[in-house]
Amino acid sequence: MYRERLVATEVTTDNGRLLRHLLLAYHDFRQHKAAHPLLADTVEVADWQAQRLKTTHQDLYEHPGYHTGLEFLLSDLYAPSAMTGRDDNIDRVFPKMVKWLPDHLLGTLAGLVELNLTTQQLDLELAEQLREAQIPADNLTVAQYCEAFRQSRQLPLRGRQLELIEDVGLQLDRYVRNRTLGWLLSMTKAPADMAGLADLHGFMHRGFMAFRAMDDVDSLIERLVSREQRVMDNILAGHSEPFRLPADL
Repeated sequence: MYRERLVATEVTTDNGRLLRHLLLAYHDFRQHKAAHPLLADTVEVADWQAQRLKTTHQDLYEHPGYHTGLEFLLSDLYAPSAMTGRDDNIDRVFPKMVKWLPDHLLGTLAGLVELNLTTQQLDLELAEQLREAQIPADNLTVAQYCEAFRQSRQLPLRGRQLELIEDVGLQLDRYVRNRTLGWLLSMTKAPADMAGLADLHGFMHRGFMAFRAMDDVDSLIERLVSREQRVMDNILAGHSEPFRLPADL
């Protein structure tokens, strides 16, 4: 809907150009995915993986200092079927973003867009692998999931996904320590609602509050990435219980 606005907006920095490039790629992918015959299967795959993540990291998920942040990561950053309004809002306000936001923040937003795009591309590919193997996505076993995972033609993208989680998570933590940002988010709710940007504003406010509530984001991100790297290594090595991790990890 707003693709022409993205293309027509003048950008003058590398981060601005990167953000536009990724928003265009994400816009086109969303159109492709919306018309894809396996759209419902990608939702099943995403739900299965979200539940797996909660189980693998149950100790962190139930920790009072981390729960809100992890819930945001799973429900907002990893919610491919629920954020159409938010994504349209970002496309819509892109001209104002490149005009008013600091360039380093545009770089962080580019990382968020790439993470969302990468995650959804991998979900769709996994759904396609399951269909080729005639495995129903709504009744998936661990063994079936791992076999489809190993058949991926985009395994390097899995590594990139972990890099993005680490980079974006640490950058977001630095921003939420800014008290001015919190004040601005609280003051701009009504104008955002009036401008039809409630989805985007709500996403930003939830993220701000979630990360502010966490005890030690650096440690959390480091443990998440280390654990998920071990999970990926286990799957590729054919371990029978790939999601079982050492107690000290």
